Amino acid sequence: MAGVPGRPHVGAAGSPEPVVLSQVTKTYGRGEAAVQALRGVTIGFSQGTFTAVMGPSGSGKSTLLQCAAGLDTPSDGHVRITGSNISDMSEVQLAELRRDRIGFIFQAFNLVPSLTAEQNVELPLRLAGRKPAKRDVRSALSRVGLDRVGKQRPSQLSGGQQQRVAIARALITRPEVLFADEPTGALDTNTSGEVLTLLRETVERAGQTTIMVTHDPVAAAYADRVIFLADGHIVGHLDNPTAKAVIEQMTRLEG
Repeated sequence: MAGVPGRPHVGAAGSPEPVVLSQVTKTYGRGEAAVQALRGVTIGFSQGTFTAVMGPSGSGKSTLLQCAAGLDTPSDGHVRITGSNISDMSEVQLAELRRDRIGFIFQAFNLVPSLTAEQNVELPLRLAGRKPAKRDVRSALSRVGLDRVGKQRPSQLSGGQQQRVAIARALITRPEVLFADEPTGALDTNTSGEVLTLLRETVERAGQTTIMVTHDPVAAAYADRVIFLADGHIVGHLDNPTAKAVIEQMTRLEG
């Protein structure tokens, strides 16, 4: 897939960056058993852009996503989300940040089996102590093309429909940043394309900042920019990527 028309320019002068990592290092374990997953990573993600994060197995891409989203704490360095240094936050403040300003989409969907699609979409608002407006929930499902499945439970939906419910749930709070961890990893090619097109549209229509970890060059080609990691370092990037260019870069990294 070549460049998508209407993409915002990445890294334009003065453009805000709702997520910034500064010299972030993450070490797991101690002594001889210590493993450095990230090694002094510095990067910013501009508002209203779609970034894919790629790299060989063990490169640190999932750790980068977790640190950027406030799900894991860096061993050193700083992460700023929507202007706030998360290192200075209490667990309660972090939970509020993740609940109110950040959306998450995972490969496994993470829907509650006993709840209907509508109830799953409502869940973040209910956890925040807010009463969901039925019209907002239905509108969220409509945006992802699921107008008629609101009363159905996850077991009654296809994998692609479940992922769309997960996207609607992630967007219901109107988060400033959307994090996606292998969101199409459990889907077939056609369904993956539908989900990626939906993520692309959230960037273009709503100015959503989206950061996605993926191993799929075709998925990465939907992004404005691809960041490549190896051994915990950022080792390259591609703007307006194509699947072919991503494959070539990954081949060099894995060679």
